[in-house]
Amino acid sequence: MRYQVACLFVFLLATIVTVGQPAKTMVATKISQPPRIDGKLQDPAWQQATPVSGFIVNQPAYGQPAAQNSEIKLLYDDAAIYVGAFLHDDPALIRKQLTPRDGEQRQDIDYFSISFDTYNDKQNAFQFIVTAANVQSDIRISPTGSDYQWDAVWESKTSITEDGWMVEMKIPYMALRFSRKEVQDWGINFGRFTRRTNESAYWNPVNPNVNGFVNQMGSLVGLENLQPPVRLSFQPYVSAGYSVIPTRRGNQETFLRNGGMDLKYGVNESFTIDMTLVPDFGQVQSDNVILNLSPFEQQFNENRPFFTEGTELFNKAGIFYSRRVGAMPGGYHRARRLAADSSYQIVSNPTATQLYNATKFSGRNRHKLGIGVFNAVTAPMHAVLRNDKGEEFEVETEPLANYNIVVLDQALKNRSAITFTNTNVMRAGNSRNANVTALDIVLYDNKNDYRIVTRGRFSQIWGNEKYNGYKSYVAFEKVSGRITYSLNNTLESDRFDPNDLGILLAPNEVRTAAHVGYHQNTPTKNFNFYHINLNVYQQSLYKPFVYQESGYRANALFVFKNFWDVNIVSEGKIGWFNDYFELRSPGKVLKRAPWQFVGIFGSSDSRKKLFGGWGFGFAESPIPNDAFYLVEASLRYRFNPRFSLSINANREEDQGNFGWVTTNSATGVPVIGKRHITSYNNLVNAIYNFTPRMNLTMRARHYWSKVHYLSFHDVQADGHWTDRPFINNADRNFNVFNMDMFYTWDFRLGSRLIVAWKNALGPDAAINGIVNRNYSKNLNQVFQVPHSNEVTVKFIYFLDYQQLRRQKKAEG
Repeated sequence: MRYQVACLFVFLLATIVTVGQPAKTMVATKISQPPRIDGKLQDPAWQQATPVSGFIVNQPAYGQPAAQNSEIKLLYDDAAIYVGAFLHDDPALIRKQLTPRDGEQRQDIDYFSISFDTYNDKQNAFQFIVTAANVQSDIRISPTGSDYQWDAVWESKTSITEDGWMVEMKIPYMALRFSRKEVQDWGINFGRFTRRTNESAYWNPVNPNVNGFVNQMGSLVGLENLQPPVRLSFQPYVSAGYSVIPTRRGNQETFLRNGGMDLKYGVNESFTIDMTLVPDFGQVQSDNVILNLSPFEQQFNENRPFFTEGTELFNKAGIFYSRRVGAMPGGYHRARRLAADSSYQIVSNPTATQLYNATKFSGRNRHKLGIGVFNAVTAPMHAVLRNDKGEEFEVETEPLANYNIVVLDQALKNRSAITFTNTNVMRAGNSRNANVTALDIVLYDNKNDYRIVTRGRFSQIWGNEKYNGYKSYVAFEKVSGRITYSLNNTLESDRFDPNDLGILLAPNEVRTAAHVGYHQNTPTKNFNFYHINLNVYQQSLYKPFVYQESGYRANALFVFKNFWDVNIVSEGKIGWFNDYFELRSPGKVLKRAPWQFVGIFGSSDSRKKLFGGWGFGFAESPIPNDAFYLVEASLRYRFNPRFSLSINANREEDQGNFGWVTTNSATGVPVIGKRHITSYNNLVNAIYNFTPRMNLTMRARHYWSKVHYLSFHDVQADGHWTDRPFINNADRNFNVFNMDMFYTWDFRLGSRLIVAWKNALGPDAAINGIVNRNYSKNLNQVFQVPHSNEVTVKFIYFLDYQQLRRQKKAEG
């Protein structure tokens, strides 16, 4: 033990000294008269700046000089940072497809980027991207990943010249966060992506074999007397619409109207309050619902802007699942069952909990301490039922609730950090309340080659039930170089429960895992790059401490010289294993057979107008007639720089899926079934971009899962099963259909008009799986049954305090 403590102490001392190759330096130039943002770089102000150049390739041939020269200038005044870029190229070869905002990835686009590490902590950064078609993207970069949902208000213009293209940007200080100092230095980097060669290059080299991006930035020095502005802005909105939902007892028709406001206020130079009052989240993408036969809930992506923008601090500990806030009321299905089992008619039964308000306080001070506070209050929800006499009464489906998060994140030297997080949920009445506390420590060595990760969690539940639980995680990882590896251990007690504001599918485990990877990031004779990875693990229950399973996953990704790619995947379970969750009864175990899966997936060159992807997979176990097949294909065609269409199709067939069906109420013996499951998941996306600020998108998804039971079995105490009589009418035929269409117009900076139409199967729609056995018949019937429809219009207007003050001065 003393030896381990001494080793850890030596490691901590090593993080105090920073060693690395010298970064490039750029001297900031302050001006008194700002340039006009017109994409031409002809204003006198630009003559004062000294350009930088000499970009180095990141991919596909790291270390080589960029194929085309780039000259970058940077200016600043008391209001903003100004960036001018002259990107030399043949104008006939510049790719300038129109896309939605934040939609530049894998499109036919050349783009330029600038990234600022305003606190010089080597971990967090603001990135601004402009394409050759003047489409903007902005990203918050943090150790937890890239937040594309963050949107700032800034200006840009581009122009095509005889020997390239130009970018001009104005980034107001309101879009950034930085400390108040007389003279300060920032981390900075400029990037350029040239689509026809898929070349990404940076002013300060970014080595793909080195872990991290922000830590490989250059330096912007000499920023003097920056005065953080009064950051106060408002986004009031109004929305109106109409929805009709068909049910067995008639249509539910609702006239929708709402109004509210988003507010941003800079408390000081470092911290900002974001608040949303009576938000309307109706105009977001529909969830990808599936037939979930597992014992665990389905996890959905977050599409609501307030919960996706600037949440990197709150997500750092991994115990914040924002879909908990404003989720479907817990009593929604109970109200539907009550109506179905009686003569009552549902007048209203909201599918989402109304959010009264939500507030985020976040930022980072000059000592590199990040602070985040989140609070949200949701309304009590009720279903309204009506009997045959016309009498109505309410059933509470969700109580009033208050959600809270507090985060303290101290950035240390060498990208190390220590983070404290606490989540808390309080509900009205004698309801369930919850509290989870987390501590995360990440320590890198001075060369950024290795890191140690330790995490601790403690959960408390009280109210109508009371229990505590805990979780720990430790890992040692080699994170840089061609060869990477790691060894980690996770321990979760049987009562650890973060699910009131987080998500955990299955607690009660002890898991040890190892990883090794080889990453060839420079071109070889046949490949641009290739990555090979192997992961193995062994898992046991925590209480009682018994063996559960062992498994592996290996994959090899190869990207060829022509930018086609192939990914070979193999994974499986090693030996017969114990499933302690499928039977939905504590202490009950189901013996499962080992299986192995092999798949090969690939895609063509995405630079082409016609781009395709494909995949085939097969799995087998020792049990006869239980093969698994996977086939997937995708096509995207770009008709012109404005219009593109994509189709994705997926088919899975599991001929021998074993799963829980019921539990014998008299004997307590679980009953499982062997079932043949066939699932289709087909998706169509289309987008037409009128301008860089106006587009029309359409997304249609049909999911069909057919479940046919082959046999039924009683599960014995040791987990093995025996035959039992067949259970009739257990087959399932499950359909989901959604069509979302959005017209979006950003008519001025920060202001937006959205018109949305949503079409979906009604909640009581049923399709006969016996009559409609194949996919075409099933899909045809989907369009014959009643659909729900919703049409809404939302108007959002951006008001900036600084702009209003300048206008008032001009008028005076």
